[in-house]
Amino acid sequence: MALFLDSHVHKIDRKGRVSVPAQFRATLMSQSFAGVIAFPSFREKCNAIEACGMDRMDQLSESLDNLDPFSTEQNDMAAVLFGAAVQMPFDGEGRILLPDHLTAGAGITDMTVFVGCGQTFQMWAPDAYAEFAAAARDRAREARIVMRLKRPGGDGPGGDGNERR
Repeated sequence: MALFLDSHVHKIDRKGRVSVPAQFRATLMSQSFAGVIAFPSFREKCNAIEACGMDRMDQLSESLDNLDPFSTEQNDMAAVLFGAAVQMPFDGEGRILLPDHLTAGAGITDMTVFVGCGQTFQMWAPDAYAEFAAAARDRAREARIVMRLKRPGGDGPGGDGNERR
């Protein structure tokens, strides 16, 4: 599984096009849709554009199928994830065209920072991301967040596939 790592600041041209970082583009080009799928973030304290490839959208769709198909929760998540999603194909130079409604909602103007988030990535206004990242580090430090690492093969203590560190 390929991961999106690191942060990359890129200029947006006057037509609204931005070059996707080469490392991100390489991962996305290997998928069924050669481009980026993006939607407004609905996470708390996250004024960003959520982005991923079609493979991740397929996973989200399958996960959505685990909810009651006629429930309010399923309907809400479908609207948030799929109703607001935009497919942005790469042009010949590896750029995408950012829709105005996405950039305006995230406060992005002439520059954006692509932020790797593992299987997904985000696009932020650079100043907003710097503020968010500093606050996130402080929250994580204060909460003393502990992640349980999954062992390869799923042989963790207690048979749950998680390794405690």
